[in-house]
Amino acid sequence: MNIHEYQAKQIFAKYGVPTPKGIMAESVPAAVKAAEQLSGPIWVVKAQIHAGGRGLGGGVKLAKSIEEVRTLSEEILGMTLVTHQTTTEGKLVQKLYIEEGADIKAEYYLSVVLDRKLEMPLIVASTEGGMNIEDVAANSPEKIVKVPIDPAIGFQSFHGRELAFGLGITDKVEQKNIISFAQKLFKVYTENDAEMIEVNPLIRTGDGEFLALDGKMGFDNSALGRHPDIAAMRDLSEEDADEVEAAKYGLSYVALDGEIGCMVNGAGLAMGTMDTINYMGGTPANFLDVGGSANAQTVAKGFEIILKNPNVKAIFVNIFGGIVRCDRIANGIIEATKITDVNVPVIVRLDGTNAPEAAEILKNANISNLIVGNDLGDGAAKAVAAAKGE
Repeated sequence: MNIHEYQAKQIFAKYGVPTPKGIMAESVPAAVKAAEQLSGPIWVVKAQIHAGGRGLGGGVKLAKSIEEVRTLSEEILGMTLVTHQTTTEGKLVQKLYIEEGADIKAEYYLSVVLDRKLEMPLIVASTEGGMNIEDVAANSPEKIVKVPIDPAIGFQSFHGRELAFGLGITDKVEQKNIISFAQKLFKVYTENDAEMIEVNPLIRTGDGEFLALDGKMGFDNSALGRHPDIAAMRDLSEEDADEVEAAKYGLSYVALDGEIGCMVNGAGLAMGTMDTINYMGGTPANFLDVGGSANAQTVAKGFEIILKNPNVKAIFVNIFGGIVRCDRIANGIIEATKITDVNVPVIVRLDGTNAPEAAEILKNANISNLIVGNDLGDGAAKAVAAAKGE
């Protein structure tokens, strides 16, 4: 789960992570009132969406007067913001964050993420703040500092010194401040079961203080039960409506840009299925995991969600019958086609318990647009051919 910048800064504040003062607003009058409550003479009007690159997309602007706050709020609130982290359709701006301006002397990048290879949290930092870290990694990898933190010992002073030296911070006061900042941020990460915290830019002010000018947080969904206050921050309007609907039925769905709908049980099999479709010359339209208890209702709902995408030209159902027998899955697929109007070819590959019986059931179903795949490669090839009208 991701949250807005203003929500991340609320969490930062609980741990003493320094940030400029700011107030969230959902209307232009509220934005003006917020600016009046904050110190000037410069205010920052920020769009609140779950995506980075807001500044480059026109969603972050400086105002030098209360009247300019009003004008910029009118421009940004209600706009559709397109950034490198949104789809081409962009995201509707429904919230603003009005923030005090700051005395910026230097900008840095700082984040805490999980390094799966090292199996421990990793602090990632760079002197190239305010830029896409992916571009820095690709073009100037030597400018990225990485400090792994063994969870058995947690953040220690030597971690902080390694970070400060890596960023070229030599002033003793500034070193003390950046170490304190990183230590508090790491505590936010560990105590809230975060998957990622990103501060970009982290700024150094004229008096040597460090402030989180921007903040982004993502959380481990499986741990939200331990954090009801964070779970309450979820903004469904920022999430894909189909993904939210799918979750209600126990389906894991992610929309993609291809033309072949995928319905699979198990995340690993789903990834392998999408890779095979690509290998065969097609492109997947979605990731859809129906889990280990596929039945007529879940399959029907899966078909319904997949077919909301007008680009889908065929559906590849690739299910391994382990917990549920293949013959039951086959009957479920047939029933699902009666519940939902499936108007594109459906290629079905079933393997596992009672797979031969399932194949016979599907062949005898007399459904014109249902095609049986013999194995993963054959099924993917038939799905690609069907999508191309071959």
